[in-house]
Amino acid sequence: METSLHRELKSLYADETAQFEVPSGRFRIDVVVGERLIEVQHGSLSAIRDKIQTLVRDHDVTVVKPIVVRKRLIKLAQKGGRVKTKRLSPKRGRLIDLFDELVYFTRAFPHPRLTLEVPLVDIEEWRYPGHGRRRRWRRNDHQVEDQKLVAVHETHTLQTAADLIALLPAGLPSPFHTGHLAEAMQIERWIGQRIAYCLRKMGAVAQVGKQGNALLYDFVAAGTQAASA
Repeated sequence: METSLHRELKSLYADETAQFEVPSGRFRIDVVVGERLIEVQHGSLSAIRDKIQTLVRDHDVTVVKPIVVRKRLIKLAQKGGRVKTKRLSPKRGRLIDLFDELVYFTRAFPHPRLTLEVPLVDIEEWRYPGHGRRRRWRRNDHQVEDQKLVAVHETHTLQTAADLIALLPAGLPSPFHTGHLAEAMQIERWIGQRIAYCLRKMGAVAQVGKQGNALLYDFVAAGTQAASA
């Protein structure tokens, strides 16, 4: 079932001429504005990777991939029932979380006909207790009734490999390894390795050697300027 969040994000990218849920071959497109196809994907990008690779053969495509910065949890007594509690989730999203999804999207992005829009959003998630037999052992089990858009903080538009490099902190050494990424971004090294994998597969960096057991990377010419800006 479509969530309120999905409908609200579709409306943000529509205009007065927009068409919704339009059939295109074996696919259904969320929004069509002029000649551009728009897909809103709150779930994993891997689920639409093959669809997007097919669509960009003949169309300009925008994929809207929101990142939840803050989530307010609304707990209901039962499905459709009264509100019992409201609280903020301790989990906070960051723009860099996008690489958790891009690792499954390297065959689709970048592409000349593809634009990736990444709005940073606050949402409400409305939940009620789960009662399925297989769920009883989970004390905090729940089912999601709906998700609703609360606010859009900012939106990042990505079209090229250089746009990916612009997401990284300035001042990385040249060449660099994943330890440098981890230190500069204050993340664990395995996350830095995932980011480096995405950058390499998407043509933003090239592997140029090793330092001990660490692989060394350098930015491609266009990305070097973006990284040092």
